[in-house]
Amino acid sequence: MSGLIISVSGLRGIVGEDLTPDIAARFVSAYASQLPEGPILVGRDGRESGPMLSEVIVAALTACGRQCINAGVIATPTLGVLVRERGAAGAVQISASHNPPPYNGIKLFGSTGRVLDAQTGAKVRDSFQSGINAWVPFDQIGSSAEDTDPHSAHLREVLATVDVERIKQQGFRVLLDSNHGAGGILGQRLLEALGCEVVIYGAEPHGKFAHPPEPTAVNLKEIAARVKELDCCIGFCQDPDADRLALVDAGGRYIGEEYTLALCVQRALMSPETTGTIVINGATSGMSERLAQKAGVTSMRSAVGEANVADMMIANQAAYGGEGNGGPIDPRVGYVRDSFVAMAQVLDLMASSNSTLAELADAMPQLHIHKSVVSIDSAALTRLFEKLADHFSDAEVQRGDGIRMAWQDRWLLVRGSNTEPIVRVIAEAEGRSQAESMCDAVATIIDQL
Repeated sequence: MSGLIISVSGLRGIVGEDLTPDIAARFVSAYASQLPEGPILVGRDGRESGPMLSEVIVAALTACGRQCINAGVIATPTLGVLVRERGAAGAVQISASHNPPPYNGIKLFGSTGRVLDAQTGAKVRDSFQSGINAWVPFDQIGSSAEDTDPHSAHLREVLATVDVERIKQQGFRVLLDSNHGAGGILGQRLLEALGCEVVIYGAEPHGKFAHPPEPTAVNLKEIAARVKELDCCIGFCQDPDADRLALVDAGGRYIGEEYTLALCVQRALMSPETTGTIVINGATSGMSERLAQKAGVTSMRSAVGEANVADMMIANQAAYGGEGNGGPIDPRVGYVRDSFVAMAQVLDLMASSNSTLAELADAMPQLHIHKSVVSIDSAALTRLFEKLADHFSDAEVQRGDGIRMAWQDRWLLVRGSNTEPIVRVIAEAEGRSQAESMCDAVATIIDQL
């Protein structure tokens, strides 16, 4: 199990090596032991190992005496909506997000339709590691059933956040790249409901990815070129479980994931219903922060991780939030990163402003992020953080999620990895060279330890 990554929100590993049927069954049994009574939903993205793991997990949950509802191939945010719609006690999503095909994972939801909060997730993790389970005798075994319409509730809730008629009047021609993940089923329905002419790639959710699954500029070169060649006004590129969205403009330029959240925040701040406190994580671009400042509303930063963003949003009754990896969180739909919310709301922003994606992106605060990875023994992390605090003594320092140092016009985040002897270094500034120099300074300090 050395390669198995376990966190408070679930686990992830290579199928057949770290993530075996036995591990999956014991993990969801530990999960069931921490849930209140009620049915449990099971969904999956399009990965080839998904059907096998789904059968194992459904069997394990019924062996815990649970009624199990199999939602089949479903996007992660859609499963979150379905938990509330079906009054379920929780849900299991089988997905390894953007990891390569050999990987799969298990993400856990609570009864409110969000990823487990840190406290409950820690109890599940500890129960699993302690061998606690919820197996029942033969005469208490549960049952399973198929959900025949798992997508409609999510579609309805996303459409309710935008001016559908205004978008329809534009007759947008769009490209949707689902890359044979879970996003194509609802993605096509949503875009057609918005009156779009849809060119879709990778609609079939069989998990044989046409390109590496993380929606980065390098991985989307061919898709970006097709957006321009096919005369589409925008390209929407999902990750395999469709909680993240990257954007491509009409000229074939990769706009990326950081802009996805910033554009959604911009639109949110234009409406009284969603003008209020926003929450982003410590590694997200300051574009959203600056938009909030201009609108006169509070912006807050949580620790990295969807559960941490959701926790802070709920605690502060935030109007909007998300992570800069292309994952807006609109509380009206759910406390889950959501590529479908992003698609609808970016189109609504384009329609309401009568602007192209390129024009909207170019009008954003111009900031540059630089990322690097530096090797370091975990035992040296505390000493590193002290050295960084001394070196950048004029910065506002936040601890807890590594160390984050912020100034008015820039910031630097240094976080240790949970699985490797490295630190991840992220810096953002108004100039590219300034962001790079901050990362270089961290590497120099590590060399001198």
